[in-house]
Amino acid sequence: MRKISGLIYTKDGIFQTGTLSVEEDKIVDITFEKLDQTDLNYIIPGLVDIHFHGCAGYDFCDGTKEALTAIEKYELEHGITSICPATMTLSADRLAKICTVAAEAGLSNLRGINLEGPFISLAKKGAQNPAYIQKPNTELLERLNECSKGLVKLVAIAPEEEGAMECIKEYSDKVQFSIAHTCADYDTASEAIEAGASHVTHLYNAMPPFTHRAPGVVGAAFDHKNTDVELICDGVHIHPSMVRATFSMFGADRVILISDSMMATGMEDGMYELGGQDVTVKGNLATLKDGTIAGSATNLYDCMVHAIGMGIPVEDAVKAATKNPARSIGIDKEYGSLEVGKKADILIMNKQYDLLEIIKAGKTVI
Repeated sequence: MRKISGLIYTKDGIFQTGTLSVEEDKIVDITFEKLDQTDLNYIIPGLVDIHFHGCAGYDFCDGTKEALTAIEKYELEHGITSICPATMTLSADRLAKICTVAAEAGLSNLRGINLEGPFISLAKKGAQNPAYIQKPNTELLERLNECSKGLVKLVAIAPEEEGAMECIKEYSDKVQFSIAHTCADYDTASEAIEAGASHVTHLYNAMPPFTHRAPGVVGAAFDHKNTDVELICDGVHIHPSMVRATFSMFGADRVILISDSMMATGMEDGMYELGGQDVTVKGNLATLKDGTIAGSATNLYDCMVHAIGMGIPVEDAVKAATKNPARSIGIDKEYGSLEVGKKADILIMNKQYDLLEIIKAGKTVI
């Protein structure tokens, strides 16, 4: 048994001094007690990224065991102990292959698949390939879910597209639908949420702006309190003022930090690929030839630290990168918080937010 003392991030979303005990792959005891906080480190759950495309020179859509293994290794080495990688808008056959390979890969931290496309709006395609956009339909969803052996957790959808509402109503008991890459107005987005959608993909990006007379998807999500919203805090996608405003407006329980990272994450500047399209990466900025932002080049741990630097309380930033995403894809019985009986996926970081140790299923990774 190993005992870890420090500032423990509790299930209630606050830090308390105490000692956490790990035996084999589980947390077996948590004892809170007064300790001198001077030299104590933060003890937080392993992070959960439910929306990213790749890293370390590989993309989830490569659809190979080699790519998945490299992605798992990089994510784990950066404190992301549970992953739900995202596809792009590709052909049905290629998506089926990606799902099949993922299901057979045997990754220890793969918790699901996020289908970001092909059920999106051409007008808000962003970095998605327009050649493969198609109308929402449950037949393709069922095929991909079967290929993935039930790993599909999130499905991006533009609710204004033909067939979208029917698709949400028919399949929302099996997956979480996320409003994404859409031209939907407030009423259409509200209808989609009432039909069963419960998530919004990268809030503000690839959707109508939030204005005082046309609140759009953002306003609809705010008014429907069961709706979670994703936020990219890489310092490029969203201005710090809007990050603070979003946490204030939605509350820390409804915001989910994502990285939306692409294969260039962890690599040098240069030319890379996303969804079959060339992407130029300089620092944290990844763009298509026409200047469209194409994902990020920042991992989730760094996004969480960026959010703290933008003025988000550390307790709220941690919740948005752990508990909230775990709950949103239904893995919170085992992951996303430090509680007795849950998996011992634990990060230890100092008060400067440097990552000191990564524990996965009770074993030290770094």
